[in-house]
This record gives sequence, C-alpha cells and structure tokens, in this order.
Amino acid sequence: METPGHLHTARPGTHLAYLPLLPTTNKYLQRKWDKAAYDLHRTAVKSAKPTIDTTPPKMYAHLALNLKKLQIDAERTIKIQRENELNLEKINHIMRTTGEVDNMRYYDRKSLGKERRQQELLHITKENQMIQFRLSHCRSHYGVRNLHEDWLKTFKGQKNQPRQKVQRL
Repeated sequence: METPGHLHTARPGTHLAYLPLLPTTNKYLQRKWDKAAYDLHRTAVKSAKPTIDTTPPKMYAHLALNLKKLQIDAERTIKIQRENELNLEKINHIMRTTGEVDNMRYYDRKSLGKERRQQELLHITKENQMIQFRLSHCRSHYGVRNLHEDWLKTFKGQKNQPRQKVQRL
C-alpha cells in the first residue's frame, strides 16, 4: 500500500526508502504516523456516502391505490354486464320466435295542425272563388273600341315619321 511522501525506487533488488514531505527528526516514526493517517483517510473514503440522493421517492398508499379509477372501472364493468344481459335476452327471444323484424308501424300518422290547415285552405278557396266571381261579372271601365282607335292613330303617326340611324360609340 502506498503512503504519502515520496517512494524512492532504486534498481531491482534494492530496498525502498521512505522520504517524508516535511523535514523530520525520526523518519520511522513519521512513516508510521503518515501510514496511520493515510489508512484513516482510506477508511473514511470507503465509508463515504454520496451527497446526491438517488433513491426513489416514498410511495404513499393513497397515491398508489387510485380509488376513483377503481370505482369507474367497476361501474363500467356493471354497465357492460347489463348490456350483455339485455343482448342475451334479445337473442333468446329471436331464437324462441320466428326471428322476424318487429319494426312495423301500426299507427296512423297524426298531425297536430292538420285541422287548422284544412280550415285555412277552405277559407282561402272560398276567398279565391269570390274574387273570381267578382272579376268575371264586372264591366270594364275602358272601351275596347276607343283603345283600338287610339292605337291606330299612334301607329299611323309612327309610319309617317322617318327613322334615324343610331350611331354606336
């Protein structure tokens, strides 16, 4: 084991001499004390603990066991079991019967405003008949003969006027 200070190595076959770092009166006692201090240092280094805590954090029971998740899983399982039972009942019913589809609609379609719409339609029809009667039995305020004569005058006047060419830009 190496000790502090300088080890002077000579040629093979010669002994190693201890050279202390500081001047001393007794080299043998100084070597013994240095070796004891070094051994004490080595045991302290071997038993030293790390300054950084690398251990995992503590596990708390209320965090490790998620009760809400367990409750939700249990409720979902119960719901799935209930749906499975309903499906099983439906399948059993189909197996016991002919298996026909029973989605026939045996009811009359009802409208909440059907009577009101029919009354409005009847009222509108009566009004239209009254208007048609009045229009067919009224006399015109304009004389057809007078309108025809005015049109002929206008037409003759247009024939007599020369036409002008319109220039396009």
